[in-house]
This record gives sequence, structure tokens and C-alpha cells, in this order.
Amino acid sequence: MSEDKGNYDPTQQNEVIDDMFEKYFLEYASYVILERAVPAGEDGLKPVQRRLLHALKEMDDGRFNKVANVIGSTMQYHPHGDTSIGDAIVNIGQKELLLDIQGNWGDIRTGDPSAAPRYIEVRLSKFALEVLFNEDTTDWQMSYDGRKREPVTLPAKFPLVLELGVEGIAVGLSTKILPHNFIELCEASIKYLKKQEFVLYPDFLTGGFIDVSHYNDGARGGKVKMRAKISELDKKTLKISEIPFSTTTGSIIESIIKANDSGKIKIKKVEDNTARDVEILIHLAPNTSPDITIDALYAFTNCEVSASPNAVVIIDQKPHFLSVSEILKSSTDQTVHLLKRELEIRKSELMEKLLYSSLEKIFIENRIYRDIEECETFEAVLETIDKGLEPFKKDFYRVITREDILRLTDIKIKRISKYDSFKAEELMKRQEEELLQVEDNLANIIRYTVDFFQDLIKKYGKGRERRTEILQFGEVQASVVAANNQKLYVDKEGGFIGYGLKKDEYVMDCSDIDDIIVFKADGKYSVVKIQEKVFVGKGIIHTSVFRKNDERMIYNVIYLDGTSGRTFGKRFAVTGVTRDKEYDVTKGSSRSKVLYFSANENGEAEIVTINLTASSNAKKKIFDFNFADLLIKNKSAMGNLVTKYSVRKIVMKSAGVSTLGGVDIWYTPMIGRLNKDEHGQYLGNFGPNDKVLVIYKNGEYELTNFELTNHYEPRQVHTIAKYNEKGVISCIYYDGDQRNYHIKRFIIETSTLDKKFLFLTDHNRTELLMASYDAKPRIEIKYKKTRKSEQETELFKVEELIEVKGWKALGNKLNYEKIVDIKMLEPEIPEETEDEEVVDQVLEDQSDDNEEDDDSASEATEVSENEEKEEPKATKKPKDDDHDSEGQLGLF
Repeated sequence: MSEDKGNYDPTQQNEVIDDMFEKYFLEYASYVILERAVPAGEDGLKPVQRRLLHALKEMDDGRFNKVANVIGSTMQYHPHGDTSIGDAIVNIGQKELLLDIQGNWGDIRTGDPSAAPRYIEVRLSKFALEVLFNEDTTDWQMSYDGRKREPVTLPAKFPLVLELGVEGIAVGLSTKILPHNFIELCEASIKYLKKQEFVLYPDFLTGGFIDVSHYNDGARGGKVKMRAKISELDKKTLKISEIPFSTTTGSIIESIIKANDSGKIKIKKVEDNTARDVEILIHLAPNTSPDITIDALYAFTNCEVSASPNAVVIIDQKPHFLSVSEILKSSTDQTVHLLKRELEIRKSELMEKLLYSSLEKIFIENRIYRDIEECETFEAVLETIDKGLEPFKKDFYRVITREDILRLTDIKIKRISKYDSFKAEELMKRQEEELLQVEDNLANIIRYTVDFFQDLIKKYGKGRERRTEILQFGEVQASVVAANNQKLYVDKEGGFIGYGLKKDEYVMDCSDIDDIIVFKADGKYSVVKIQEKVFVGKGIIHTSVFRKNDERMIYNVIYLDGTSGRTFGKRFAVTGVTRDKEYDVTKGSSRSKVLYFSANENGEAEIVTINLTASSNAKKKIFDFNFADLLIKNKSAMGNLVTKYSVRKIVMKSAGVSTLGGVDIWYTPMIGRLNKDEHGQYLGNFGPNDKVLVIYKNGEYELTNFELTNHYEPRQVHTIAKYNEKGVISCIYYDGDQRNYHIKRFIIETSTLDKKFLFLTDHNRTELLMASYDAKPRIEIKYKKTRKSEQETELFKVEELIEVKGWKALGNKLNYEKIVDIKMLEPEIPEETEDEEVVDQVLEDQSDDNEEDDDSASEATEVSENEEKEEPKATKKPKDDDHDSEGQLGLF
């Protein structure tokens, strides 16, 4: 016993266990990767998908089969679980490409499950039969028990993995390939074959929007954002009509309710009216902005989700990380190879048919069959036939074999007696023509493959157009769009802020995700995350919600420098800081303190009165100080000297006006949003009372403010510009009621914001052809005077065709039978014209016209009357600002 214990080596035993663990783990990992989770590069299918499709092919008789039967047949090739096979069938069937389905197969939009397998039926689609199966080009292997044969991979002539999409998690490896559009895949393959550039982006059956800015061709490291399609039914109701990929109506509604309960958004209720089409109605709470709520839905709910593609496929029994383009190229190359093999097989078949038809013709027409009547043995029969064929052997493409002669002996006397030489010639002629066509296709295999993909589009492309719209999303700042679900309180003496200090001083409404900026009497300030209660330091003089990159929030400060005893004034903005880090308004001395502080949302510069101490040597102990005299500098700047004497007190004398001027606004057409980041189309410099004019393609116009949270539907926007009270809209339209063309010029006579007004006739065939907000637009019209006349082109100055009239006027008729095209030319430089007098007269008559207008115009009049009570603008805008709309025209 002691010797056995002495021979025991625990190190050696551990090495054996380590080797066993490594071996078994690698075998298990390989099995999961190759046999369960990752698709093959050749056909884009996982093994369970390939086996169930093969089982369906074996069962195929043109009729539907119960899914339960298909599950049982699939198990003959591998003992997959019935649930996994059923789920795989349902997953493929819901995409309605490879399978024709019958019964309740569930709904990918709502997440409703399918009926039990015994209740639903399936069969292979015509598309699957055409592109997936060919007995002659399939590589076969034996099933797990050696009783059946199954395909190693199916000979797929289409990039299935890109159309269906796939997701799988293996051991230490995962794959995620997003689905793409059927037609676009075919077109991309055609472009690749023609050596043209192509690009592919995902497309989903659920529709919605997608931002592919960082798609990275579907390779590792890429990312896409997907959004629901949300529209504004009215100012109190939003509608979701399409949802993002990987979500359901149920998950979206649940996320909306959760966001509402947490106070991120404010809604009254959510209705799910989804039937044939998705329809989720969101009823907003009173005084809630639809535009801000839409952004909040994208920020806080499943109305926006993201996905990180990771294209992994199995090639030669190894996982490979590829891009979408590489997968498509590989699939297209395989299609060329498979089509070439099919043509070669068909060529061989045709040549064999022609050979046998020729042999048969010679055997019968040369009466060789009579020569064998005197033969006494079978070998003599074969020799006689072979001798009879000898003169013709030189015309055959190969050597005549014993098997060929044996086939001739099988011809029955009945066939010989009914042999029709003419029909035989016709058959051989058709076979020769087909053989020539096959040889031509082989010689031009790329052309043949292009025709194959074009034929796929023609036969199966209907109804498979792109459903997901590609857009570029703007970044939604959660802190900007979050609903104010908390109240900010401050305990100045104790040095606490938070939304839990309800017995202390109320500051403002805020959100529970906001940052708060705090200024203290010693000049220190910091930004902290709002909490129920957080200590920021005693001596608080100001606290508010902090908006990052807000360049219009200007702080005016006068402080005493503790080192020199001098008093300095400064103006600065805080656009970006490190959270919880302490900064200093002063020069940093321990005895420094703030003597005066104000926060100004629009850069206002007030005038203050400064009182010096009675003991100071200054001759003038009371004087005014105007912050407008100071430049806005960096937050760390020292500031300007106010006085070297001791200050007793500072009081505000009068409020000031903004010194920042207007805000430069741009419009990004791709996403339909305004911005201050110089992206897209420049609209102009906007003051506090300026507005944006939007002209829509359906013949409506709308006035809005210039808030960056505004939404404009980019596909509907025809023209967008800075609104000018005397600006003239010029347009040409087709009147669907009178069936002729009109031109009109008018000014905006309404002032109601966020309400659309139709300036064309209300007829479903009325169409806006041209609109311009230039002062003096010029156009080139290509037209026909009569149906039979030739096209003519003429250049016009719009102001010479018609005078400025009311926005409801029909305008002047254009005597053209057909306007072929309208081209906008560079406008003339505006000068003082009679138009301005006409515009002034229209504005003077506006009140009289509004008495006869409908409710919308009456409402606009009331707003105008209220605006007259506002204070006049401080300065008159330059003339250039009045015409910032140059170039803001549209044509479609």
C-alpha cells in the first residue's frame, strides 16, 4: 500500500485531466459551431434548415404537407429536437421566400406564435425548387445512422444568407447577418458580374427606418440604428405604422408605458389597433409637444434600437469573418460555377441524345436490323450491327461502345415499323438548336448568369421592393427631450440640491436624467448629476439645469479678487465641463468672492449700479457699469477691471438686450431637421421673432419656429427658407379640377404657427410643379402647345407673367396642352420694384380679406392682432437678411 501511494503522481493525473478537458471541449465547440449555430457559406443554411428543406424536397408532390409530418421526416437525417425543427420551419416560412405556407404561421410584427405543427401546412416554393435543388450538382453524404443520404450543402444559386438573415451563438463565437432586399441582391450580383461597384444595406419585412452610416459592409465593428415610422396625426395624437427590426408591437407598447411610468415621456394612453397593418396610436398629455415626444420615443423606448452585425460563415469546415460584399461575391461566383456545371451536364445529355438518335436513324433507314435476321448467336448480332455502323463512325463525337449497340437491339419491331424519318429529323434539329444555345451560353457564361438573375427579379421580384427606408438619423439628446418628471429644490444654507428637498426652495422643473450647474459665493462652480439629495457646498447663489454646448447661456459676474483687492467683471459661457469637478469664476484666491451674478438665457447684458464704500478714496463713489461693454470670453479668463476700490454693494439698474445677435440655422434635408452645426442648407440668421417657412409638395405651406427639435418630413418638403413678411411665393401647378396649368404669386397672409394651409385647389389630381421663394425667380419651361405639336422651350421672368395676389387666388392660366419640364434658373438680383407696393397693399387689405376667410384665416388674424401688442424690435434687420432665402427653391 505504501508503495502504491509512493508511485502516485498528482501532477501527471492533472495533465491527463487537462488533456481530456481540452479535447472534449474542442470537440464540443467544433460541433456547436459547425452543426448548430453558424451557416455554411455555400448555401447560407444551418444544418437543421438544410435537412428540413431536403426532407420537403423528398416529400414534394406539389401538395401541402402538415408541418408535423415534415418534422418527423427531418428526424430521419439527424435527431434534432422536434421543437428546434418546428421553430426553424416557422422562422423560414414567415419570410415567405423558400416556403409556401398555409394556416396560422404567427406574425413577426406582433410576436404572435404560430399554431401547433399539426394544424399548419407547408411546401417548397417555386423559387426554392429553382435555386436550391439539383440532383446532379449536389454533393451527398450518409445520414447519422447510415440509412439515408443527405446533401453536404445544397447547390444554392442565390445568396440566401443575405436575404433571410441569420443569428447564432456558438462556443466563443457568434454570428449576426441582417436580412437584405431580394431585388437589391440580384442587382448587386449583376453589377458584380459586370465589374461595376455595388453597395448593400439591410432591409426588413417590418419596414421602418434605418441609419447605415456605420454599417461597415456588415463586417465586425459595424453598427446600424433602426427606428419605427412615427407620424403626427394631429397635435394630440401620434401613430406608429412601421416598427424596427427585432421588435414587436407588444415590446414597443411595453417600453412606451415603462417610459411614461418613469416620467421620461408624458402620454395619456396607448392604443394598439394593429390588424393587417401596424397601427399604434399614442395619445399625448395636454400641452405636450408632438415633435419633442417623437424624439423622446426614439430616446427612451424601443422605437429606436441598434444592432451590431457580425458576418461569420463556415467555409471549408472553418468559420470565416467576412463582409456582406464578400459573401455576395462568393455566392455569385458559386452561381456561375453551378450554372456552368448544369450547362455542361445538359450539353452532355444533348450530345448523347443526338448520338443515339443518329444511331437509331442509321440502324432503321439502312435496314441494318434485317442483316441480323440470319445471325445464329447474339455475339454475331452485335458484330453485324457494328459492321453496319462502320461507315458512319467518323461522324460521331466519340467511339461507339458495346452499350450503344446493345441499346439498338432493344428497339422493338413496332417502333421500327412506325418510324417516321421526318419527325426524327425535326427532333434532331431541335436538339441541335438547343445544343448550339447551350454551347453559346457556356461560351458566354457571365452573360448567361446575368440573364439568370434578371429572370429571378422578373419572376419573383414583385412585392419584394425595399420596405425599410434608409435615412440618416440626427442625434437625440436625451436630456433635451426628456419630460420634466421632477422638481429641482435647493437648500442654500445647508448646501444641498435635489428633487427630494420638497420643504426647501423650489427652483424649476427638471428631468431625473438632467445635469445641474451650481455657483457658490466663493466663486466655485460645478456640474453634478441630479439626485434626490446631493451636497454641493454651502453659499449657493445660483443653480439650474445645465445644457451642454449651450453657447447662448451667458453668465455675467462681478467678483472681488482676494489677493489684489480689486474688483473684476466678466462674461462667459459654460459649454462643457467634467462632471463633479470644481471650477472657479475668480482667480482662485481663498478670500475671493462673487459680488454680483446673473444668468442670461439669450446673452442679455444688463446695467448695474456700483456703490463704493464711504472710506474709499474714489472721487465718484456711485457709478453705472454696463455688461454690454465686456466681450464674452473663456470661462477661465480673469475678466476686466471694474474698480480698484472697495465695493459696498451692486444692484441691477436696468435689464439689457441680447448682445449675441441672431442664431445661424441650417437645414439637413436627409433627416428633416434644423441644426446649428453648419450641416446641409443654410437658412439664415434668426432673431427671437423670426420664423421658418416650409412649402410642401402637396401644395401646403406652414410657418414654424426655429427650435432644433422640430421635425420636417424630408420626402414631403419642397422648399424651406427663412420667412420674410414681404417675401413672395411663386408657383406653377396643374389644376386637377379645371385640368389646366396655372401660375400664381402670393404672400403669406397667415401667422399661425405649426398649422398647414393649402394654397392650391383641393382636388386629388392637383399637382405642384414648381415653387420658389426667390424675389425674382426665372424659369425655363419645356412645353407643347397642342398634342401633336413639337416640344418648345421658353424662358420666363415669373414677375412678368403675373402680379402678386392673395394666397387663395387661382392665379393666371397657362395656355399649354402639356408642360414637359420646368427648369429653375439663377434668380435676378432683387431691386426696389412695384411688387413691394403691391405686397404692402395686400398686407393693408389683409384684415378686410380675413373677414370672409375660413376659421383658419380668422385664427391667423387673431394672432396677428396679438403680435401688434408686442414690443418693437430693437434694430431693423439688414436688407440681406430679408432675402436669405436665395437658392431655397425646389422642383420635382
